[in-house]
Amino acid sequence: MTELVTLSDVRKAVDALAGIVRRTPLEPSRDPVLAGVHLKCENLQRAGSFKIRGAYMRVSGLSEDERRHGVVAASAGNHAQGVALAASTLGIRSTVFMPEAAPLPKVAATKGYGADVVLGGLTVDDALESAHRFAEETGATLIHPFDHRDIVAGQGTIALEVLEQLPETATIVTSVGGGGLIAGIAAAAKQLKPGIRIVGVQAEGAASYPTSLAAGRPVKLDKMHTIADGIAVGRPGDVPFVHVERLVDEIVTVTEEDISRALLSLLERNKLVVEPAGATAYAALLNYSVAYDEPCVAVLSGGNIDPLLLMRLIEHGLGASGRFMRASLRCADRPGALATVLRLVGRYGGNIVDVYHQRSDPRLSVGEVSVDLSIETRGSEHATEIVAALRDAGYFVSVEGPSI
Repeated sequence: MTELVTLSDVRKAVDALAGIVRRTPLEPSRDPVLAGVHLKCENLQRAGSFKIRGAYMRVSGLSEDERRHGVVAASAGNHAQGVALAASTLGIRSTVFMPEAAPLPKVAATKGYGADVVLGGLTVDDALESAHRFAEETGATLIHPFDHRDIVAGQGTIALEVLEQLPETATIVTSVGGGGLIAGIAAAAKQLKPGIRIVGVQAEGAASYPTSLAAGRPVKLDKMHTIADGIAVGRPGDVPFVHVERLVDEIVTVTEEDISRALLSLLERNKLVVEPAGATAYAALLNYSVAYDEPCVAVLSGGNIDPLLLMRLIEHGLGASGRFMRASLRCADRPGALATVLRLVGRYGGNIVDVYHQRSDPRLSVGEVSVDLSIETRGSEHATEIVAALRDAGYFVSVEGPSI
């Protein structure tokens, strides 16, 4: 039976991490629908996520002989950077296995921190298998992303900071992948304040914990699909699972649309750049999946996002919130017909971003053209009003995204 990480273990981690990690700010949410919510900004941590806490705690505890053989890790990006930074700080050689589709900025950053990066496999679980083989062949120590007591203790230092910054905290909500982060937070917070509520959030397309908790043991998912690559872990860790099963009050899931809306809100309202995995806790609060006692703290676990992905997610988030839509319609192929459509949209306050006008679609009747419009709106009600006006004017309109 795995013993739980103790408050003493977490306090030892605080000492080990002194001068290494940043005490990240705790900021009140600026979104009016989330009154009483504060944001623990681990997206502003060194290497861009909370991962340096557990990684440094684990690597710093290695013996001299283990240090000579180096370390190896597997990660989609954040743990990779944490291990690379921890190892280079301590003068230890590091090798990191990353999935082939790992975000390029995360790969570049990991190399920049001094690690040898090997790309291979489709998921973090595939990379982890390669890391295990490498450890067996070379004698390097595997620094697991979540399944080790030192990792859990290191991540638990976040809870101590939160309760020092806001002692009256009643609820902590955080993202969950393999479970190291929530296990550490729960271990520390529940021992300091037994009545505190701890809630974990997983992406709907990579939610291994609900199934595992129902089974009473870690169960591997057959497949995963989510934009939140940082928490796309197919099987909970054995050490974190015991902590979650005993200490965590609830695990909920969020959709891709929820995550996109959360990223947009964090960027617009709170002026914070957060990656998809780092925004899941906030997403669950924003979509009312979590009933929380105030004050509530949402952990923004990371901010390492590919700028190209950020562009796509902003557009997706605008669409999910009804502020951006793509509408397709047909109109007569005669002079002034397109101008009539555009004037109608403008009359109702829609801002046309771009227009695609074509005659070659074989589904069109003779004398018809199709028009694809990208339109900025003030929200779902405004978008519905514009579409209704177009339909009332006799146009057949189809809309991408949320049903209007």
